[in-house]
Amino acid sequence: MTDDRGADWRERCAAQWADTIASVLATTYPYGAAHQSLTPDDVDVTPDRLHPAFHGCLDWHSSVHMQWSAVRLLTLAPEQLGTERRARLRAVLDARLTSVHLAREAAYLRERPSFERPYGWGWAAALALAAEQSEEPGAHGWALATRPLFDVVADLVLAWLPELAYPVRHGTHANTAFALALVHEAASALGRPGVADAIAARAREWFGADRGYPVAWEPGGSDFLSPALCEADLMGRVLPAPEYEAWLAAFLPGLGAPDDPLLELPEVRDRSDGHAVHLFGLALSRAWQLRRLQGLLPPDRSGRVARASARQVAHVEREIVAGDFMSTHWLVSFALLAATA
Repeated sequence: MTDDRGADWRERCAAQWADTIASVLATTYPYGAAHQSLTPDDVDVTPDRLHPAFHGCLDWHSSVHMQWSAVRLLTLAPEQLGTERRARLRAVLDARLTSVHLAREAAYLRERPSFERPYGWGWAAALALAAEQSEEPGAHGWALATRPLFDVVADLVLAWLPELAYPVRHGTHANTAFALALVHEAASALGRPGVADAIAARAREWFGADRGYPVAWEPGGSDFLSPALCEADLMGRVLPAPEYEAWLAAFLPGLGAPDDPLLELPEVRDRSDGHAVHLFGLALSRAWQLRRLQGLLPPDRSGRVARASARQVAHVEREIVAGDFMSTHWLVSFALLAATA
């Protein structure tokens, strides 16, 4: 992928993104533990004691997906990172993604089956898949270590899906479609077809009859995901192509039209507010999912979507590496999704 100035993202962004990842993973505080104490003795929320693999980056899920970002950068842009940055990222991953640490993280999820459900589950699955697919030296060890974590996530998803009567359709962490898209991709590649099939079946039940989604109602004030595009992305993963094209045309009939609200730039008024800056992430997640969809559109709409996606990314570019910590601790991951769509 190139941006509208013609430069490949690897040349323009990889080094800065790598520096940001290393910096925020080393930032211990502030940290939001989201820990549910099970006994009177279970009250220690010291980040690296509570989560030996996934501390730093403000919270558990951000630590997971910024480590996913590190694996992806090492895999996709090793030359652009250079020797020193590659060594720095590998050292972080080698220290975090050990079998001992991941066994503790897997046990924590097993003991608390609603912890980080479903957003953190999706990113844990994505991390395991990234490690499995990487040819970076050391990645085999990361893959072995993260596999038990993925298997716990897969088992939790299988237990949870029958109990979830309705999907969550809003634009933050509880969004059902976003997380299940990540788990579906990982399960399909990591030998858990039963999980992928269960997700596909529930997606059809929940979303198969949806028509005329009200895009004018987006975004919400703290959205970093578009409910419309998350649903469209998941259905694109589980439906055969001809069926999906018909479904998408009925679900988002105005996609890529001149007045499509999904192409507009989100407005952020307070760059230090952790909820407000979610809207920077929305710009990037929109760009990612719009790029996945643009090939299904007529040429005029496809071109409009491509231009809008580039504007969304450019709108946030500075915040990814030079914004407030409320932005830098997580935005690289969504920038990578957009860059590699």
